[in-house]
Amino acid sequence: MTFITKLSRDEVGATAIEYGLIAALIAVAAIAAMQGLGNELKSTFNSTSSAMSGANAA
Repeated sequence: MTFITKLSRDEVGATAIEYGLIAALIAVAAIAAMQGLGNELKSTFNSTSSAMSGANAA
């Protein structure tokens, strides 16, 4: 019986699960932000590259 009461009071596993969920949420937010930023950077580099190609041709 004392084992069951100790087990019900043990919160170490719950804390680890909470930290895991927080880390997963941060990872999902970071991936979403990087995808949007990546598309913007691709557009910027493409326009810069074409501008530099045009300057070299002239």
